[in-house]
Amino acid sequence: MPQSRPTEQNPPFRDRSLPVDQRVTDLVSRMTLEEKLNQLVGMWIYVSGAEERVAPHQEDFADDTPPWEEMITNGLGQLTRVFGSAPIEPKKGAEALARLQREITGSSRFGIPAMAHEECLAGFTAWGATAYPVPLAWGAAFDPGLVGEMAARIGADLRSVGVHQGLAPVLDVVRDLRWGRVEETIGEDPYLIGELASAYVAGLESAGIVATLKHFAGYSASRAGRNLAPVSMGPREFADVVLPPFEMALRLGGARSVMHSYTDVDGLPSAADEGLLTDLLREELGFDGVVVADYFGVSFLHKLHNVATDAGHAGEKALRAGVDVELPNARCYVEPLARRVREGAIEESYVDRALHRVLRQKCELGLLDADWSPEVAEAPDSLDPERNRQLAGELARKSLVLVRNDGTLPLAEPGSIALVGPLADDPFALLGCYSFPAHIGVSYPDWPSGIELPTFRDELAKEARELTYLKGCELPEGPADLPGARSAAEAADVVVAVVGDRAGLFGRGTSGEGCDATDLDLPGDQRALVEELLATGKPVVLVVCSGRPYALGGIAERCAAVVQAFFPGEAGAAALADVLTGAVNPSGKLPVSVPALAGGNPGTYLTAPLGARSEVSSLDPTALYPFGHGLSYTTYAYSELRVSAEQVPTDGEVEISATVTNTGDRDGEEVVQLYLSDPVAEVARPVRVLAGFCRVAVPAGASRRVTFALHADRAAYTGARGRRIVDAGHIEVHVGGDSAKPALSGGFELVGETRPVGADRVLTTPVRIAQPDRHRVRAAGRNFQVR
Repeated sequence: MPQSRPTEQNPPFRDRSLPVDQRVTDLVSRMTLEEKLNQLVGMWIYVSGAEERVAPHQEDFADDTPPWEEMITNGLGQLTRVFGSAPIEPKKGAEALARLQREITGSSRFGIPAMAHEECLAGFTAWGATAYPVPLAWGAAFDPGLVGEMAARIGADLRSVGVHQGLAPVLDVVRDLRWGRVEETIGEDPYLIGELASAYVAGLESAGIVATLKHFAGYSASRAGRNLAPVSMGPREFADVVLPPFEMALRLGGARSVMHSYTDVDGLPSAADEGLLTDLLREELGFDGVVVADYFGVSFLHKLHNVATDAGHAGEKALRAGVDVELPNARCYVEPLARRVREGAIEESYVDRALHRVLRQKCELGLLDADWSPEVAEAPDSLDPERNRQLAGELARKSLVLVRNDGTLPLAEPGSIALVGPLADDPFALLGCYSFPAHIGVSYPDWPSGIELPTFRDELAKEARELTYLKGCELPEGPADLPGARSAAEAADVVVAVVGDRAGLFGRGTSGEGCDATDLDLPGDQRALVEELLATGKPVVLVVCSGRPYALGGIAERCAAVVQAFFPGEAGAAALADVLTGAVNPSGKLPVSVPALAGGNPGTYLTAPLGARSEVSSLDPTALYPFGHGLSYTTYAYSELRVSAEQVPTDGEVEISATVTNTGDRDGEEVVQLYLSDPVAEVARPVRVLAGFCRVAVPAGASRRVTFALHADRAAYTGARGRRIVDAGHIEVHVGGDSAKPALSGGFELVGETRPVGADRVLTTPVRIAQPDRHRVRAAGRNFQVR
């Protein structure tokens, strides 16, 4: 084994005054192959013996890593989920992490600390940390600023206990609502996802935490909505639907890490796809950060995808493709990969390439500095302070969608209420599968949840003069008491039925990772329960609290009101009570379409004409409630559409403005949406595509003028020859409150030569908001200059 040069007292890699790349090059030159490879792996030291899986095939690989003491003699790249593997109080967790870091730095030649990463999809996945609404609820809120503020607070909590990297956000675009991980996505539209994900990334990074985009790319389009199933997708759908959110989060958010997807696209697994992870991600999109493996994703090249002969071959393929760090454990990248290097199967330069990226990031985080310390200034006593809970409540309130209302809501004077449903008195009804209580806490039933989780029953009981509760049925299955539910309903003035999902992992829930659905009917006996309640003739307020939308055709139309909640977090029950009683005027919009038929999917609003209702098929896939739909306790009127130019160059810009007026008697907030249609193009295009949006506060009786600054690049698409282009032709514009029936329509002509556009194209549509009768202007969106 070649020996490294003796170290100086103060080696260059410790010198903060030197450029980062010079420090990294110096350190790499001193390292053995084993020391290099150890920087490219993580260790998950608390996973062995866990009762419940939190990663696919976890039980198959949990004990394959070398012992801790042996492993850290050559250093370590990452520490996997010190907080997110078992309940631990914040101060004790910070102490444990610091102790592990001292062991790592004290046992290896160069004393390089590990990067500590944690999950943070809907809050820090740690015991006692704030459980925020899930990403699908962020989509319903249509509020990038609020999402960014939440992310900054999550980042501050991570940093306060010594964590460096967060494995979030998820940028997958919903393609099939049966997929169990729909709750983890932001919705079915790439522009909405890109705007909110960019805000989340910017917020997390502002706290000094490395944000990790996942899952790159195409994961959500698996066949039949089955987790990890193959993806059959053409390059045009990939470029125009799947890729834009990642482009936005990299360029606008500044993400420093990307996680590859588990799936294979057209037969090529993402972890072995050099065209994806190197040619596209790095050379075309300009990403210069670190690519990390999804848990055991490198091993899956051998174990699941069958494209590698053994662990070393899998490691070689992943490293060559561009996977820099194997997570969560060292299985393929240490001894097996070292053997492949020495046999000449792969050049050591590939190891050095990944190592430079990893060490550059560690250097930027201060982990190579001579005075680095594992101790945090002062670990907090609580990861759920009041300011977090208030923000979680604000986001929950904005995410609730009033889908239907015949005037029964709000329940200003509720009278007697029959509260029925398997989720009405279940705290887990509020939580997604990546919240700590649902993700880890279920394995530790003797531990308290660590946060206050009042149920819908708890909060509604504070408002109702008389409340009768009956579960009615179990979820997902079990004994039902439909006659009892009917009797309770008959004795009440109004019925509130709470149905939906219970999140879990790998079959332990009706929503969540590995909890895929065969169809989109409400799980278990819930539809039968709602039918029983409707048969009484009493007004039924249906509350769907779920991780995906369910087919409500046949029942929603007969309900007095329907409210959709997407796992609204620890403050979600109070938010729902506020909306039902009218303390809060609902303003959420659907980030995914609500289907009419349980089997009428996959399908989203992003469909070409023949994907919609037509005379050539007996099946009508029209959504019961479309993307962008959402009602209020007030009403809004749109008027005075103006398009600033009739002709716009293919590299030009046009302003599209409209006035929105609150025609009711309550102050409210409306989400104004801009859609584009391209009636004649080189390829079949979606009927409508979201091109801009903004959340506008409009007092009762007042108006606001909303102006979108639309660049021609926003009409780009992948043409017949596989290039993204902007071409001449008519573009229709639609402004309104949902995707199906926009209030105003107009258009303009794109003129000039067909123009190819690349990764440097304009990605966003800035917005400005003004009062029509005043000069005061407020900008909404990033990087917009008021002219």
